[in-house]
Amino acid sequence: MSDEALSHEPDRKSGGRLRRVAWMTGRVLVALASAAALASAGLARDTVQSVRENVPTSDVFSEEVERTAPPADDGADDYLVVGSDTRTDAQGNPLPERVLRQLRTEASDGLNTDTIILLRVPKDGSKGYAISIPRDTYVKIPGYQDDKINAAYGVIKYRTAQKLRGEGKTDRAEIERLSDTAGRSALTQVIHDLTGVRVDHYAEVNLYGFYLLTEAIGGVRVCLNHSTSDPNSGANFRKGVQKISGGSALAFVRQRDGLPRGDLDRIVRQQAFLGAVMQQLLSAGTLTDQAKLTALTDAAGKSVVVSPGLDILQLARHLGSMSSGAVEFVTIPVEAVGARNERGQSIITVDVPKVRDFVAKLVGRQAPPRFASRRPLLLNGAVPDRPALQQQQQQQQPATIDGVRCVD
Repeated sequence: MSDEALSHEPDRKSGGRLRRVAWMTGRVLVALASAAALASAGLARDTVQSVRENVPTSDVFSEEVERTAPPADDGADDYLVVGSDTRTDAQGNPLPERVLRQLRTEASDGLNTDTIILLRVPKDGSKGYAISIPRDTYVKIPGYQDDKINAAYGVIKYRTAQKLRGEGKTDRAEIERLSDTAGRSALTQVIHDLTGVRVDHYAEVNLYGFYLLTEAIGGVRVCLNHSTSDPNSGANFRKGVQKISGGSALAFVRQRDGLPRGDLDRIVRQQAFLGAVMQQLLSAGTLTDQAKLTALTDAAGKSVVVSPGLDILQLARHLGSMSSGAVEFVTIPVEAVGARNERGQSIITVDVPKVRDFVAKLVGRQAPPRFASRRPLLLNGAVPDRPALQQQQQQQQPATIDGVRCVD
């Protein structure tokens, strides 16, 4: 497979791409959040310990990543949370054809990271932020070329695997492990360069995770501002509050066509879905259902990979804060949606200094000199001073019905 084949195809082929990554957008954090239900209630300590012991680790922070990283003291603990569409479980075992059919996908050597969230938890105890980064954001990938951010992991993984085979390595498990680590390291470097933030911890959820976990919790409530129908994603929803699960949950989080801002509104859908998932996970019905707890624990072991030293229970507590409003969802500022690169791909362009200033000011700091903007930023209020940012956020609070956030 060529490097180009691992990148996204032009929009005329987006239907196939949507099917291949159908389970991606809504399920990141769900596997990690499953532990929050246990941690918040203080239940099933043996179960929590089992999750801690069985979740695989990956040495993401290579010497090159550390050497080129922004300063460590940036006022927050920063978690890079990634969703990959790999057709393997967390141990690298290929998913059976039966499972692939349930996921509405097929076997493939490609890998994309279509959900990327930087979770910033301020050290002073103030509000945290889950910062969504659109998958089509056009960035520089170290050791490769400019491309969409969701190609970074897969391209470097593929190139590393090819190099290892060329060096005579034949052990599939070793090649998978080393190439996965290289891909994760490359994506981490891209996040450093884009945001000006040093990633302290890495957590990844695979394709299989969303299927297992949405099955385990039995559906969630969502709310739409308008009725919507989209044959590409299978979305067909009425206006108002409704409970979704299985195929309908998939359609809810994958719909892009027909939304006012395309991928950006799909991110809003993702954020609303995750908030609803957290509410469901923290509900009494989930916490007291032993079958659900067992299913969640099994799913976490099969679908989550973290960097060494990450305390998954501590991360779960941070994720649990989403349901109380202590962690707020935001999206990086963008310049143009639907722009085209020289290969005809639809991309989202960003002004990197503006992104860095936006991220730094979420915890009340200036971006480090090497990562800061060279001019004042007045991007439609996207990166104002902190009081202005808070006022803007208050003015843009979404409508809710029966406690459920309504989205387009």
